[in-house]
Amino acid sequence: MGHQRLTMLISGKVQGVYYRASAAKKATELDITGYARNLPDGRVEIIAEGSQAALVSFRQWCNDGPPAADVDTIHAEESSATGEFTSFEAR
Repeated sequence: MGHQRLTMLISGKVQGVYYRASAAKKATELDITGYARNLPDGRVEIIAEGSQAALVSFRQWCNDGPPAADVDTIHAEESSATGEFTSFEAR
């Protein structure tokens, strides 16, 4: 079992609610690398790489996000990890 990449586009009240910072903290706890960034249309984009089990846990967390967030939908795609990240950062 190698590492996987999970690309997520998260819609809802997800900007200005510490979503990126909280996601970075959670990802680091799960040994996931990648980044979270705000998109101009109000969504948050997350690229995450890690073990399948870690990504499942992370996606479950992303469904709720931090307390102030209100997630409507998550569009997610899985692919093979590229190994290009050394940590997880909020951009």
